[in-house]
Parts: sequence; C-alpha cells; structure tokens
Amino acid sequence: MTFSDHFTGRSLDRRPLSFQELKTRIHRLLIERIDLSKLDLLRSGELEHEIGVVIERLIGEEGVPLSHQEKERLVAEVQDETFGLGPIQPLLSSPDISDILVNNYASTYVERHGKLEKTDIVFRDNAHLMQIIERIVTGVGRRIDESSPFVDARLADGSRVNAIIPPLALDGPVLSIRRFGLEALKMADLLALKTIEPRIAKLIEGAVKSRLNILICGGTGTGKTTLLNVISEFIPENERIITIEDSAELQLKQDHVVRLETRPPNIEGSGEITQRDLVRNALRMRPNRIILGEVRGGEALDMLQAMNTGHDGSISTIHANTVRDAMSRLATMVMMAGMDLPDRAIREQISSAINIIIHLVRFPDGTRRVVKLSEITGMEANTITMQDIFCFVQSGVGPDGQVIGEFRATGVRPRFAERLKTYGFVLPPDIFEGRE
Repeated sequence: MTFSDHFTGRSLDRRPLSFQELKTRIHRLLIERIDLSKLDLLRSGELEHEIGVVIERLIGEEGVPLSHQEKERLVAEVQDETFGLGPIQPLLSSPDISDILVNNYASTYVERHGKLEKTDIVFRDNAHLMQIIERIVTGVGRRIDESSPFVDARLADGSRVNAIIPPLALDGPVLSIRRFGLEALKMADLLALKTIEPRIAKLIEGAVKSRLNILICGGTGTGKTTLLNVISEFIPENERIITIEDSAELQLKQDHVVRLETRPPNIEGSGEITQRDLVRNALRMRPNRIILGEVRGGEALDMLQAMNTGHDGSISTIHANTVRDAMSRLATMVMMAGMDLPDRAIREQISSAINIIIHLVRFPDGTRRVVKLSEITGMEANTITMQDIFCFVQSGVGPDGQVIGEFRATGVRPRFAERLKTYGFVLPPDIFEGRE
C-alpha cells in the first residue's frame, strides 16, 4: 500500500481563494489526511513523490484552475511547509546566500555575495513565522516563549540561528540565519576570492604548523569563522584538537577532533555551562590544540593561561574593528573573569601568549579581505608592542563600486621567522620584501 492510499476525499468549501489561502488550506488538509506513522518508512525520494500525489489530489478537489507552473510551485511550497522551514526553505537551498534576515512576517532580506537585498518571501502572518521559529528551536532541544524570548540555535547543516520574539521584538518575531556552505571553503577559494594573497597564505601555513598562537579579529560578518576553518586545515592529522563554541560552526576535517558546545540555563535558570567551564575542562582532556570559536568573556583569562603554559598552537577569534582594539577588548574580557589583576599583568599575559593577529574587513562592495597580519613583539611600559608584516592598501574604487587595492609586505622580518625554520618550514627568501 502506498502512502497516497491513506488519503480519503472530502468536499471543500467552494469559494475563491488567494494563493496563500489555498496553500494554507491544502497544508491543513494534508496534515489531517496523511498517516504520519508511515513517514519514517519511506525514503526521501519516495516521500516526496507520495506527498506530491496527495497534494495534487487535494488541488484537484479544490477545483481552482492552476497552470502547470503554479501547480508545481504549490506542491513545492506545501512540502516545504510540511517538512521544511516554510517560505524560507528555498533560500536555504541557494548556495550563494550567506544570511537570511526575517524582520517580520512580511519582510525578508538576504545577503548575497556580500550585499543585502530584499526578497518577495512572505509568511502568512506572525503566527506562521512563530511556528517556523518553534520548529527550529524545538529541533535542537531549546525553547522560546515569553519567559525566554530569544534563543540561539543551529540548523542541521550547521547554520547559526537567532530568534527573538515579542515582547522584546515590537513588530513581531524576528529570525536571523547565518548560513554555512555544505562544503567548507579552502585556502584556494580564499585566494580566488582575493581575500588573501599567496605570500600571506604561506606565512599562515607556517605559523599554524610551527604552533604559534593566532588571534583572528574583525567586525560582524567579515569572515572570521571562515578563515579559522580554512587555516585549521594546516593542523597536522596526528594532533588532538578540541574545539569550544557557543554555537557549533567549525567544520574541521581532521579525524582527531573533539567538539564541545556551551549549554544555556534550563527553565529553572540552572544547568548553564559556559565557555569558561569548557576551556577549564578541555585542559584536562590532553589537547594538542585548543580552538576557541570566539572569545567573548571571562574565558579569555583561561585561554591566555593555557597558551602560556604549554598549550601553544591555539587559535581563536574576537570581535574588534582594529588590531589595537582587539588587544583592548581582550584585556577587558580578562577582567570579566573576576580576578583582581593589575592592568600591566594582564597586558603581559596577552603579549607573551599571542604571537599573530590577523585582521579582516568587509568592504562596501561586499568583498572580505585580510587587511593586516601583525606580530606581537612584547611590551614597552604599559603598552603591547606590535609590528605589521603584511597589509592591504586600498588605492581607489572602480566604476562599479569595487574596491581596488593590493596586498603589500611592510619589509619587516618577523621575529617568529626563526621558529618557523626550527620546525622545518622554509619560507621563500623574498617573502617579506616590500615593493617599491
């Protein structure tokens, strides 16, 4: 017996319906008439076919004249409504969309190739949007309601989701999805996109293999996590890697990877596990490398202490608009750990722990670039000293708004060059030579 054999006909109210109303009605009837217990017995292709048969039969009963194209669209949207994320499901299937931003049921934007654009995607009403949000949230064991009106979650493909609802969101539920491709980008992709140039890529490869501590900084959406994913491919296969994240996004390819994720408090307000808790626990797990998805609080102190006590080769990201801002934010986060440390002691911890800072920027044309690779060299008085090794210099803007510029070496040979040689990583002799 096929899935569609469980369908039984029923007369429908004969009145003119809009497309949205027709979709809602058919979806409701579909839920009423299908045998949900059979879903798990069908493979994906069979399920799609059988659901399509039932939907087409319902469309025929409704008696609304539809073109072949309209019928295909209706079948697809009802299937998305039943098993996917409703109106935004097609957006999740588009590989060139990096962000989906639902401001309310009638306003949805996407970021495509680094630029925001409005879509014609609409939900039936705020209640419909709320149903989709609840479907996402309950799927990962979280909850969202008036007592807990915002939540971070993730989709099965690793995409990061944030939702916030009334009374905090005044115009109705708001949904934000930061997407990650099914296939993680590689260094060759960043080179093709001109996010980075070959000399910088070569230097970063040497830094990772020689176990230097690296901090990646930049604003929101500049590609920090993407770059962290890419440079992690240089970590040798024989090392034990522990990743710590608020919301799991990293896509490491090595076999020996242990992934840890924080846990929010439960409905009683207890049971929370923070990044600081996980960093402390990771130190007891015999890690070769600790990768902290983003440092944002008191875990900064534990991360620096780990870097200074033998856990070198660590990598993390931080939100900051400049390299110098990253140092200030890191010092502030150490203070959030509740330890009454002198300011100079904190800065000494930072200067001795971190070797390289990579700064990313997203330009107005949507491109993302490594604009600075700097080395921390030590302390002078109460100031952390740094020297730039590579930088991106913008020379103008093209006729179509594209940013024009080039990567340049400053001519400074970093102090860690000798360490790279000790680890057997030989750099080209002219890699640090500046151009006239």
